This record gives sequence, C-alpha cells and structure tokens, in this order.
Amino acid sequence: MHSLSLHHLQLATEWLAQADGLLIAAGAGMGVDSGLPDFRGDQGLWRAYPALARAGLRFVEIANPASFDTDPRLAWGFYGHRLVLYQRTRPHAGFGLLQQLAERLEHGLAVNTSNVDGQFQAAGCRLFRRCGA
Repeated sequence: MHSLSLHHLQLATEWLAQADGLLIAAGAGMGVDSGLPDFRGDQGLWRAYPALARAGLRFVEIANPASFDTDPRLAWGFYGHRLVLYQRTRPHAGFGLLQQLAERLEHGLAVNTSNVDGQFQAAGCRLFRRCGA
C-alpha cells in the first residue's frame, strides 16, 4: 500500500475510534457495488435497458417527465425496468459493515444519500435519522 494511503487509512481509523456518531454521505457508488448500473451514466442504465440504445436515446432524454409525453411506452418501460432492478438487487456486505461500526457509537448512524435505489433501506438503515433518535 502506498505510504500516503496508509497514513490516511490510519488517520480515518483514529477518527472512527474517537467518534460518537457516524454520518454516511453516499452516492451511486454504494448501489453500483451491489451490482446496479450507474443511475445517470449513459453506459449504466442505458446499457441495462437496451430499448434506450435501440431508440438512440441518452439517459437524460428518457429520465425526465417530458418522456412520458413523447414516448410513454418507452418511459414506463424504462422506469419499470429500473424498479425491478432495484427490487431484485440485494445490498452488498458494506452496508452491514457500516451498521456494525455504528452499533458501538452513542449516536449511531445517519444516512444522507442521493440514491433512489432503496439499498440503504433494504439494508435496514434509516435515512436522515436524527442522531440519538
């Protein structure tokens, strides 16, 4: 391991040992590690839902309310496909590790995420929980 990286890992370990609560701020990487395609990337859900590629549409062209007016069948298919992906995907072990880490902390765990995939909820995390509540 690179010495700079090792230093940062040791520093993070020290901070966690001194912490009384854990705030997780997460984006798409958490779900991607569970096997979900990247939400916004043209190579993520675009590749996972081939109808977009066949229609020659980019992610931003389907992931907006106007798509329900311009091509409702494709829009509902896209969102239905996403929902099925989200429901079938199980959270990876990292979600449980975060919870285990937070169990020893006085104020536990709070999560702030832009994710819409439900992975934190499926793992049993409460989103935007007030510390100590």
